[in-house]
Amino acid sequence: MTTLKNSILSHDEINHKIKRIAYQIYESNMDETEVILAGIDRNGYILAKKLKTVLSKISPISPILCKVSIDKKNPREPITTSLKPEEYANKSVVLIDDVLNSGTTLVYGVRHFLDVPLKQFKTAVLVNRNHKKFPVKADFKGISLSTSLNEHVDVILEGKQFEARLK
Repeated sequence: MTTLKNSILSHDEINHKIKRIAYQIYESNMDETEVILAGIDRNGYILAKKLKTVLSKISPISPILCKVSIDKKNPREPITTSLKPEEYANKSVVLIDDVLNSGTTLVYGVRHFLDVPLKQFKTAVLVNRNHKKFPVKADFKGISLSTSLNEHVDVILEGKQFEARLK
């Protein structure tokens, strides 16, 4: 287990942030019957699944999961999604990742979805770091941190105890 000084968010705090983000997604999509929750593969997709569970409980909106596969080391490589473009065209989409670092992954993810007409497009992250290389922002965020470029945020969303910590 990590020491408390490195912990950013505890299990209970992460669950609270997920619930709050789900309410924000609901509020911004009140007139929609469904919303696409597009989670960037691995932790972003896990976060999208958790948001889907909460959103299904608190609203009449039907959340549809979409897994987004981006090569984070080379984001210019082709991006794939578990849904075909016609399945999310003219719908409200929320692109989800665990941490917004430099903005590279999110900006390429946004670019991919803009190839089709959308009703609305928003972004959601659990941890928003305040230094970016690209002009991309998180519309819904759990927590904002001012960190140095040398620091790393590690988010654990699997198992019995979720945690976000600074390394």
